[in-house]
Amino acid sequence: MTNLQNTKVLIVEDDVIIAEYIAELLQDENFNNIKIAKNKEIALIEMADFFPDIILMDINLNGKNEGIELAKVKNKNATVIFITGQHDFRLMNEALKTNPDAYLTKPVKKIDLFASINLALQKKQVHVFQFKNGYDIVNLDHNDIKYMVADGNYINIHTITKKYTLRQSLNTIAAQLPIDIFKQTHRSYLVNITKVQRINANSVFINGVEIPLSRTYAKQFK
Repeated sequence: MTNLQNTKVLIVEDDVIIAEYIAELLQDENFNNIKIAKNKEIALIEMADFFPDIILMDINLNGKNEGIELAKVKNKNATVIFITGQHDFRLMNEALKTNPDAYLTKPVKKIDLFASINLALQKKQVHVFQFKNGYDIVNLDHNDIKYMVADGNYINIHTITKKYTLRQSLNTIAAQLPIDIFKQTHRSYLVNITKVQRINANSVFINGVEIPLSRTYAKQFK
């Protein structure tokens, strides 16, 4: 696993002893960014403010199946690993409908915990563009990226919510992204084709932004 110190983990568990046990296991493996939520209300606040990368989610919180409801409204970038009682198969079937990345049964074993986390991180990296922004590691879901623009020695990455600026070449970034989703329209532009709303002879349009389409790259959009 990589960047463990930067991986934010939220443990949603109403049993304090179990929650602290899981937190200790994580800390022993160099996870340093951990928070615990003992109920639905705290979990909602942490998902909005802490913005976890991984949520270890107890399905049954305080006698209710609130973990399933929380999984449906989690922060978008988070992967969910459900935790449930060993024989609660009906509840697990309901939970699986929310497409968790993995699940664990109680009592939680160390080897199972880290196998699930490793699987979740590997699956996440397939669909994520990772880069350093100052002292932070940013994991951008491919679907959140609209387009990129080269500006001298820098690249401006335009996402659904904000803009990032990196000191890299467009070719270097393009090599890290799936070629079936990200295509150049111009020597200075790389677009997410799933975000393109309209195309004409000289331009593509994403959310009202006109992006030049040069003859060299136009054949990719026919």
